[in-house]
Amino acid sequence: MLQRMSHRILVVDDEPSVTDLIAYNLRKALYDVQVVADGRAALRLAREYQPDLILLDLMIPEVDGLDVCRELRKSSEVPVIMITARGEELDRVLGLEIGADDYVTKPFSVRELMARIKAVLRRAPGGPRALSVQKDGEAEPSTLLRGPGNLSMDVERRSVVVDSTSIELTRLEFDLLHRLLINPGRVLTRERLLEQAWGYDYVGDTRAVDSAVKRLRAKLRAVSAEADSIESVRGLGYRIS
Repeated sequence: MLQRMSHRILVVDDEPSVTDLIAYNLRKALYDVQVVADGRAALRLAREYQPDLILLDLMIPEVDGLDVCRELRKSSEVPVIMITARGEELDRVLGLEIGADDYVTKPFSVRELMARIKAVLRRAPGGPRALSVQKDGEAEPSTLLRGPGNLSMDVERRSVVVDSTSIELTRLEFDLLHRLLINPGRVLTRERLLEQAWGYDYVGDTRAVDSAVKRLRAKLRAVSAEADSIESVRGLGYRIS
């Protein structure tokens, strides 16, 4: 007998045709689903329902999706996938900058959306962890990592400290730094970083990596210039020396 999955997903969108399609497929995949149509209700239900992931449309009544995400990030690390009918790069980058984990643009493929949901849940705190083995010549994660400038990363607690100062990183910034730290001196391409940070073969604008790395470097430099040892390799990607 099939057992219902423990993952709870909150769907926030004011288009019934969209929410009906998403909710049907999520429930078919045995997720527990709640649906709301405006930002104010989304913030309330996020506190009461305690979802494991939120699918959040940008253009919703009362409080728009960007402000909902900003408010959530003040007290929660719940994974957020933005859904928007707008394809402008500014919308996508801004959503990632304020802490969204991923985005899809309407109209979207249900198969792609389900793959992104699984990937985000897989890498969220408490999700399955990779074994310490070699894969494609790259090191796999360890629990405690050290970096230049007295930087330390606790993978289990998802925390980063430089000179005893804790640095608040978005989930994407943390995952990018993690991949660089476990591959010291190795150049990781933008495509590889996107694939590893998002957890699947991402199809999109690799400039999102440049934006995330820029924010990450600024946060490290704000505490210690020595902690920012991320180097841009022209035409390829990034590495930590």
